[in-house]
Amino acid sequence: MQLAVVLGAAAALAAVLVGASLIGAREDGSTPAPAAAPAHEPELSLFAGIEQSGTALGSPAAPVTLVEYADLQCPYCAQWARDALPTLVEDYVRAGKLRIVFHGLAFIGPDSNTALRTAVAAGRKDHLWDVVHGLYLSQGAENAGWVNDTLVRDIAGGVPGLEPDELLAARWEKTIDPELERFAAAANAAGVNGTPAFQVGPTGGRLERVEVGSLGPEGIVPAIEAALAR
Repeated sequence: MQLAVVLGAAAALAAVLVGASLIGAREDGSTPAPAAAPAHEPELSLFAGIEQSGTALGSPAAPVTLVEYADLQCPYCAQWARDALPTLVEDYVRAGKLRIVFHGLAFIGPDSNTALRTAVAAGRKDHLWDVVHGLYLSQGAENAGWVNDTLVRDIAGGVPGLEPDELLAARWEKTIDPELERFAAAANAAGVNGTPAFQVGPTGGRLERVEVGSLGPEGIVPAIEAALAR
C-alpha cells in the first residue's frame, strides 16, 4: 500500500508503510486514530522565551539537532507533541542542548495541506512551533474541514506577533511551495515512510534516523543522550 505526499507543486513522495510503522496506514490511505484526546486550549506558553527561527526551535548553537517529520493530521504526531515534546523542551531545548527542526508532510489529505501551509506561513514570522502545537492540540477528524479559518484565527490570536488575517492570506502564497518541496525532498532522502519520523545528530553534521518504540519521551531521549555524549 502506498501513500502520496501531497505538497502543492511538490513531486509526490510515495512510501510503502510497513505494519510496524507508527502511523499504521490503512489500504484506503486513512489512518487509525488512537483514543481521542480531550479538547485542549493551545498551550503556547510551552515555547515562551525560546528562540524560533523559521522551522527551528531552540538555539542554533545547540550541540544536537532533532528533525521531526510529521503530518499535522497524523494522530500519532499529535500524541508525540502532547506526550514527548514538553519534556524535550523543558529538559533539553531550554538548556541549550537541543534544537528541534520541523519538516512537515501532507499525505493524509486536504486538511494536512492547509495546516502545513499555515504552519510554514507562521514560520516566516518565527512562530511555526506555536501554530503547529496549537493545531496538534486542536486536531479533528481526518479531512473533516477542521483546519478552518475560525481555528486558525483562534490559534494566531493567542500568539503575540501573529496577525490572523495576514496569516490566513499568506498561507496560499506561491512562495510557500518551495518550502514544501524542500520538506518532501528531505523526507525522500531520509527514507521516511511513516510519521512521526525522526533524525538526530550533531548540529550541522550528519543526522541519523531513529526508530522510536514509544511516543513518550523515553522513545527519543536515549538517542538525544547518545548524540550529546559523542
